[in-house]
Amino acid sequence: MPDEPRNTEPLAVPAVSVVGPGEGETIVLGTTRLRVLEDGSNTGHRIGLAESVLAPHTPGPPQHRHAQHDEGFYVVSGTVRFTVGEQDYDATAGTLVMVPPGAPHTFANTTGQPAVMVSTFTPDLYVQYFRDLHAMIARGQALTPEATAQVMSRYATEPATDFA
Repeated sequence: MPDEPRNTEPLAVPAVSVVGPGEGETIVLGTTRLRVLEDGSNTGHRIGLAESVLAPHTPGPPQHRHAQHDEGFYVVSGTVRFTVGEQDYDATAGTLVMVPPGAPHTFANTTGQPAVMVSTFTPDLYVQYFRDLHAMIARGQALTPEATAQVMSRYATEPATDFA
């Protein structure tokens, strides 16, 4: 049997994404500054990742539920108050909060110090939500609860009115 021809071309190596300090897309929403570290374009949209800096006394979004994605929050510094239904959790640096689809939740910085957290969105569905809110602000539109709920609905998310 003759030797089979062998492919001698090197295997294609997937591109690696590296986002350094101060890099990434910045989205400012009131007193919260998000830095998009991964918008899903490098991961086949399996995961999105953002760093959030919450100024002191930053209220969070209305309590809400996601139908199609998990959301994770890792507190890097400061304290973030997570409200899940009627239960409050004060998460300090080193705490991970994982929110599965359907769980009502919100978060806020109720302290006098900034708080930093890294959030995951699996899949990346919710990254565009933050971009949409930023575009509304840029157009001069107020982020009323009704307007925010309308944007949430585009991303399989609804206000958790039974805990509002």
